Amino acid sequence: MPAAHRASSPSAGLGLFLLLLGLLAPALTWAQAQHVLSGLVRAADGTALPGATVAVPSLGLGTATDAAGRYRLAIPAGPQSVTVSFLGYQPQTFRVNLSRAQQRDLLLMPTTNELTEVVVQGQQTLQQKLETPQMGVEHLSVREAKLLPALFGEVDILKTLQLKPGVQSGGEGSSGLFVRGGSADQNLVLLDNMLVYNPNHLFGLFSVFNSDAVQSVDLYKSGFPAQFGGRLSSVIDVKMREGSREKLTVSGGLGLIASRLSLEGPIDKGRGSFLVSGRRTYFDVFTRALNRANADNENWQPIPDYYFHDLNAKANYTLGERDQVFATGYLGRDVFGLNSFGNLSANFSWGNTLGSLRWQHTFSPRLTANTQVGVTSYRYSLGSAFDIASFGLTSTIRDYTARLDLDYAPDSTHQVRFGGSVTQHTFGVGRLQVETNDNSLNINNDITYPALEAGLYASDSWKVTSRLQAELGLRLSGFHSQGRAYGGLEPRVAARYALTRTVSLKANYALMYQYAHLVSNTGASLPTDIWYPTRLSVRPQRSQQVSTGVSWLLFGGKFLLTDEVYYKWAKNQVDFRDGAQIFANPNLDQEFLFGRGWSYGNELYLEKQQGRTTGWIGYTLAWAWRRFPPQRGTTGINDGRDYVPSYDRRHNLNVVLLHQLSTRLRLTASFVYTSGAPATLPAGRFPVQNVPGGDLLAVPVYPDRNTYRLIPYHRLDLGLVWKLRPVRLGTERDLTFSIYNAYDRRNAYFVYFEVTRNPDTDLIDGFRARQVSLFPIIPSVTYNFTF
Repeated sequence: MPAAHRASSPSAGLGLFLLLLGLLAPALTWAQAQHVLSGLVRAADGTALPGATVAVPSLGLGTATDAAGRYRLAIPAGPQSVTVSFLGYQPQTFRVNLSRAQQRDLLLMPTTNELTEVVVQGQQTLQQKLETPQMGVEHLSVREAKLLPALFGEVDILKTLQLKPGVQSGGEGSSGLFVRGGSADQNLVLLDNMLVYNPNHLFGLFSVFNSDAVQSVDLYKSGFPAQFGGRLSSVIDVKMREGSREKLTVSGGLGLIASRLSLEGPIDKGRGSFLVSGRRTYFDVFTRALNRANADNENWQPIPDYYFHDLNAKANYTLGERDQVFATGYLGRDVFGLNSFGNLSANFSWGNTLGSLRWQHTFSPRLTANTQVGVTSYRYSLGSAFDIASFGLTSTIRDYTARLDLDYAPDSTHQVRFGGSVTQHTFGVGRLQVETNDNSLNINNDITYPALEAGLYASDSWKVTSRLQAELGLRLSGFHSQGRAYGGLEPRVAARYALTRTVSLKANYALMYQYAHLVSNTGASLPTDIWYPTRLSVRPQRSQQVSTGVSWLLFGGKFLLTDEVYYKWAKNQVDFRDGAQIFANPNLDQEFLFGRGWSYGNELYLEKQQGRTTGWIGYTLAWAWRRFPPQRGTTGINDGRDYVPSYDRRHNLNVVLLHQLSTRLRLTASFVYTSGAPATLPAGRFPVQNVPGGDLLAVPVYPDRNTYRLIPYHRLDLGLVWKLRPVRLGTERDLTFSIYNAYDRRNAYFVYFEVTRNPDTDLIDGFRARQVSLFPIIPSVTYNFTF
């Protein structure tokens, strides 16, 4: 096996990592006559404020708090004036006179100006976005997502990410993400650092993330930090809220299809907090009532029962000045059932479960460690029963993970991160059970593959000069399965050069490996798609991406314009051969085909964060390609010729506007336009008479895969948020009105052909294409409350 895929020995991997640390040694040891000021920035209720700015304006030094609200800033000894700010909160300025490292925690009070409170703000200000060396990064706060119009009034953070450039949806109403030409399984989705295998409810219509429990989302399309690995296209890093440390709060919402309820409050007031949040849909309540009402109607076709629910929980507690512990839990299930009035019943359920425990220890103001252990699992179960027999099919994935992350700030020019992780996988590829009532037939076939995945990484955010910043990282990843070892080095480089105070040039390069593969026999992402490990003939996927661009602050810093171009190429892409036997197949790797893919594009993005009117405009011009040559006795895919995948979109335009009408009314709108989805449609038909004297059959003739495109997709959504008067001090209420697909555009979900006949002879005289649309105009209203 090539060296890029087979690790020679554990000692070789350790040697490479020690070499990596040696390259970063100057950053770890060099410190000038400076002292580190560190601490936490929180809101008045104790909630952490990620993305808050901590700066010494007179020296031009500054930093932003991380996802936990922590900051570290190395400043020269002597008296200095430090300013802390976060949009929607009153800035705070204080004096320090450092002769040694010092820790200082800060509480920011909400501003009394209601207009400022409702300004939409992500985790980074426009100035911070200009100054970071990373590109292809989108930061989203849940407050931002909650303002936008939503399908059925159900806020979905993944759908909001679809409004960013370079991100394609999987189709009408879908929460699936296809980032820069990558497939859906190439997104690393994390909830508080724990892997989520299937981030969708309702066959992809909604995501599993309850907006009431989420604080922020970071999407990395390129410039991936070295601590992330295992996927090729993107990282979606979701952080849960910690809950209020000051008072007990109940919040929730009542919508058309689902309700939400959250409870949060202090644990030993001021030292810790908890948050519990749940939601559930109502579909099954109505379908069961209709089925019962028509139980005696012989012509009634039973409607399947369907519902989903999820539960989020998080707790944190401060053990002392140097130690804090965090616990996170998630449970989500989709349940689909059909109990007919005859002798047939069927049920289908799937969902994620995860839990983790994290210990944060501060060795010194310069060095902090986070140690985390956790378990995550995904399971689907499909079953049916007849008069005499029952059938069941189950697939599972279970991971046990341990990781250690260390942050070290030697001085104001270096921010070093290093650590590692190890995960024990168990892939239950398929468990088939077939049995009869009299036990005359009993089949139980269980296929399980264990695997071990590990990674070591180190990175340095280095301020080389006042104009040049670099993010240097290296990851060593490895995977062990079926007695074979695979691995490789994954370099990550990002750089930013400031041409002026308002214009920056940026460039990124990243190499990624992926050792788990999602394989599907359909064009849609379904819960029954199978995760399969690298083993035998299935080698790791690998991708490389280069990107470059310019960022420009306009009109006194009120607007940020970015222009990014990228090129990405990947090999060992996985797909099924035609006629593959998928379920409960112990030799599933023999059903795979392997190919390569590449994509490239240009992304333009204009954003405004301040004032009565905020929002963004994003345009993407992109191409995505695949090639699967002849192999394993097949002609490959598309006879080995290049083709575009189903999620390729040439043009993608997104416009998002949020306008403050008054202190109580906010108007929101989003417009989406994309090129039509590629489709494989028959170019013609030829007649075949399989029986002498019988009817002629029209056999379709297909051209190359995805030769045609459906009509362009476009849609306008409108929303109005009406803040009601509080019933008492400390309470909040609002009504959120949404109109999905405001001008009732009938977008194509799929196309089929119907036979047309001559009215005189009743003979077939042609075929006519018919379009199926999923959603017409859909108004909705949601009542949200906090008390």
